[in-house]
Amino acid sequence: MKIWKSALLSLSATIGLGASPALAADRVNASVSVDLDTPGARIEPEIQGQFAEHLGRGIYEGIWVGEDSPIPNTNGYRNDVLAALKELDIPVIRWPGGCFADEYDWRDGIGPRSERPKRINTHWGGVIDDNRFGTHEFLNFSEMVGAENYVAGNMGSGSPREMAQWLEYMTGSKPTTLVKERQANGRDKPWKVKYFGVGNESWGCGGNMRPEYSADLHRRYATFVKPQPGETVVKVATGANVDDYNFTEVLMREAVNQMDAISLHYYTFVGDWDHKGSATGGGRKEWVSTLSNALHMDELITKHSAIMDQYDPDKRVGLFVDEWGTWYDQEPGSTPGFLYQQNTLRDAEVAALTLNIFHRHTDRVKLAAIAQMVNVLQAMILTDGDKMLLTPTYHVFDMYKPFQGATPYPATIDTPEFSEGGKTLPVVDASVARGEDGQLYLSLVNLDPERAARVATDLKGAATGHILTGPKLDTHNTFDAPDTIKPATYSARPGRDGTLTFDLPAKSVVVVAIR
Repeated sequence: MKIWKSALLSLSATIGLGASPALAADRVNASVSVDLDTPGARIEPEIQGQFAEHLGRGIYEGIWVGEDSPIPNTNGYRNDVLAALKELDIPVIRWPGGCFADEYDWRDGIGPRSERPKRINTHWGGVIDDNRFGTHEFLNFSEMVGAENYVAGNMGSGSPREMAQWLEYMTGSKPTTLVKERQANGRDKPWKVKYFGVGNESWGCGGNMRPEYSADLHRRYATFVKPQPGETVVKVATGANVDDYNFTEVLMREAVNQMDAISLHYYTFVGDWDHKGSATGGGRKEWVSTLSNALHMDELITKHSAIMDQYDPDKRVGLFVDEWGTWYDQEPGSTPGFLYQQNTLRDAEVAALTLNIFHRHTDRVKLAAIAQMVNVLQAMILTDGDKMLLTPTYHVFDMYKPFQGATPYPATIDTPEFSEGGKTLPVVDASVARGEDGQLYLSLVNLDPERAARVATDLKGAATGHILTGPKLDTHNTFDAPDTIKPATYSARPGRDGTLTFDLPAKSVVVVAIR
């Protein structure tokens, strides 16, 4: 057994999905104790943020079909996707990229759609983007789903003047030429842009810059990102790729006073960048490798945060993990460069584990954006023509909604481990927090692909919630069977001593409320 710092909960459950055999065979025991006297920093709702880049069928076909489409829509936004996204209580959406952002001219996406220029999307498939979906379409979309706006500016190939004018166009209230242009294009009232990214991945597709040069450019461009009088905007510096700690060091040292947040990007593979692996199929080895890589997020946040602490001991600057998620070889037969992949129970576990990690680092992690919202990488939703399905990752985000704005508590998990291919994982991971409604919420993840886990806790009360699990490691939904994997209900009653014990099937995610 090993003690894992984290969080947790004997569930008599309506499980389905073949879970009963999993509970009966080869069960292991774990325990959890929670320190309710030591609350942590608030879990900002923006930790459950989304990312929508002009990539593949993420925007076009996924979100936007146009007013003339036979697919039911409202002002061009497809109704089924819109309704599903509203259900998630999405706190923030990042747009238009990604790599796309540093070649994007915001003027291409305003004015009559029939007159907008057509451009080649050089990063993603070499296809033509006709700019039907631009500034107005995005900001109106965010309003429709109730999300804050996170706009990524072009520091790679644009100018500080262009960046400043875009912000004025979106948020200006005085009758300037830019504001009058916005009004002529159909939007009288200014939008609120809460977050503005000063570039994206400057170390790579955003300009292949050295950290020193990126820091200097950030200082220059951020100077001209000026909010309207009485308003504020969170200026986000383009930060490190994975474990490039020197990038964080230099940027914090040289530009900490010109930023409000710094970004971090990290993707989870089965193997590595050159051998990403398949989204479906695979066995225990691929399962363990993927989850082990997902758990690496904890080390990355810890080490980047330690560097930030040296230059920002008061923790004014947030760490925004604004690109994260699984990245596999795209589905056979799909358009090259569109990054379309299936989404399985394994992805649900990655999502739950990553959100739990964010909950343990709320002193620094104030925003995150999973990549991406629809039809790209670890998507919430997949579409095919007029068909739509919700992925296991969508269901995890739906189950985790009570953690938005909650107060986390430290928990100690005494859990067995299991190994495969030289990688060792805990069987149980979890998170505990007090929701804004006053209730205690607990998430539990059984990482073991074969063994059930019985988890004893020092928590008392009655618990109700949901479980997500499936008979196979790659259990997933298809357009012919869109409900193959979805949450089932759980309920729990205390034992004789009043404490709660939870039985977790193998490869499962549970979220419960304790009353």
